[in-house]
Amino acid sequence: MSNWSTVQFSDIADFKNGLNFKSGETGHALKVLGVGDFQNRTFLDQVDEISTVHTEKEINSSYHLQDGDLVFVRSNGNKALVGRCMLVRDAKEKISFSGFTIRARLTTSDILPAFVNLLMQAGVLRKELKRDGRGTNISNLNQDMLSKIEIPLISIDQQREILDFFSNWNKAIEKTEALIDAKERQFGWLVTRLINKSGHKKKQLSDFISEVSVRNRGNEIDRVLSVTNHSGFVLPEDQFERRVASANVSNYKIVQQGQYAYNPSRINVGSIARLDDWDNGILSPMYTVFKLDQKIAHSDYFLHWLSSSEAKQRIKKSAQGSVRATVSFGDLGAIPICLPELSVQQNIANTLNTAQQEVTLLKKLADQYRTQKRGLMQKLLSGEWHIKNKEAA
Repeated sequence: MSNWSTVQFSDIADFKNGLNFKSGETGHALKVLGVGDFQNRTFLDQVDEISTVHTEKEINSSYHLQDGDLVFVRSNGNKALVGRCMLVRDAKEKISFSGFTIRARLTTSDILPAFVNLLMQAGVLRKELKRDGRGTNISNLNQDMLSKIEIPLISIDQQREILDFFSNWNKAIEKTEALIDAKERQFGWLVTRLINKSGHKKKQLSDFISEVSVRNRGNEIDRVLSVTNHSGFVLPEDQFERRVASANVSNYKIVQQGQYAYNPSRINVGSIARLDDWDNGILSPMYTVFKLDQKIAHSDYFLHWLSSSEAKQRIKKSAQGSVRATVSFGDLGAIPICLPELSVQQNIANTLNTAQQEVTLLKKLADQYRTQKRGLMQKLLSGEWHIKNKEAA
């Protein structure tokens, strides 16, 4: 790592796994930082949106987060989140961390927590995992992996200079993320106002959706897909580093572009999507595939409705009466939806598409800022670039 001397992370920090909380309606209230709170956040300084749980016994203070703590995602079905790091700053109330995270607390004043956080955003953890032969697409992180990370041992002044240098990127990223949050809230409000509170007559989904159960009998399609609640249709090898499918896929269901599919056991957590990125694919027989009668329902309109809180709540309610919390195609078809004339649906879909495109563009911009920041940081760590001392400049 450049020509700097280094120390292992375990030499300058203590680690602690979080707790799995069983929440009740009464008891001791405590906010708990979970994996869902990470996303692209790198700092924890606003806790209003962090979920609160109630526990019978008061949680030991050793599980309370402090300013300067670093929290890592330990495990998650979305591998892109594993290893994400968040720095706690300005914590003004009690907050703990879930069992799917690991807390690191520095044991020295010679290293700034913000500097370690910057290193993690630059990919130091990923680099260590790759060097250790574990690869970067891991599904679980542990304390042993964290302990081996090499941290540059440089002066506090040098650390501050580096942090100052990257502050412009941090500000740009934070401002863009704040704008994304605002636009996403606005989008949610638009969906509610234009679809769910539009005053239009309601129809049942069964009035315009029909199940499709075409099997891959001739094995003409070999692209196996799955449906996730965070990325829609994905290739299983992108999720699990390998193809996950039976040797014989002749009984798999074919899904065509524009058709929808869902996992009956996971639709209640959002595993339903429209196939957009491929012409076709095949799905495990456990999936339900369906299509719309587009003379009645506009596909983009329906897709936006699926993203709404009302649709999600109705789907969850449909699963509650089932022993295994599954939603059959008949259950799905019984759900009502506000469905105006097709031309009105088209206009609403166009408005929502435009709003969604704004969010997509902002997310791409934020990703560009992060990529630039990581690239500059890697050049700095490799010794290719140097920051001049202010006094010498």
